[in-house]
Amino acid sequence: MSNPIDQFLKWWERACVDSPLRQRSAVCVSTIDRDGFPAARFVDLKSVSNEGIVFCTYLDSAKGKEINHCNKVALTAWWDHVGYQVRVTGRAYPLSEEVADRYWKTRTRDAQITTHVCEQSQPLKDPQDLYAKVEEYTQLDTSEPSVKPTNWGGYAIEAHRIEFLTFKEDRLHLRELFTLNSGVWSKSYLQP
Repeated sequence: MSNPIDQFLKWWERACVDSPLRQRSAVCVSTIDRDGFPAARFVDLKSVSNEGIVFCTYLDSAKGKEINHCNKVALTAWWDHVGYQVRVTGRAYPLSEEVADRYWKTRTRDAQITTHVCEQSQPLKDPQDLYAKVEEYTQLDTSEPSVKPTNWGGYAIEAHRIEFLTFKEDRLHLRELFTLNSGVWSKSYLQP
């Protein structure tokens, strides 16, 4: 394939078929914190297209603040059951309110309530406090779906490098590297 976005999408679709994973779309997003250290966590991959590789989050979370400070990010997917790894580097840009609202409406009611109740990445004295807040919010807000909070949205990663690794038992992994230069993808190979 000459377009790595098409290959990423094909691999992701294949990885989701009969996947043993409970979180089939989990990928690791790495940001750079204010001290210059990498910070990594798993997020739910929402979509892959030429417009970007999308995930959603609290905009005022640690990752949101880090992206706002420095939008250079990395994304890594490892699908052991099919022997695929994908590594992406690029820049993350906020989704429009309209697009974020569409993703919000795909969330389960429980996920929406949790998002309304939590202040992601903030200290928590007692987990029981959250359970009480969830119960209280559930009784107050009965709308389906709930209105998207202003601090929730997402990011589209505009990739400039994408590497595909096909795992081999003998460790002679196939590594295909795509690099974007002046709007054109070029392909090369890396040794395992």
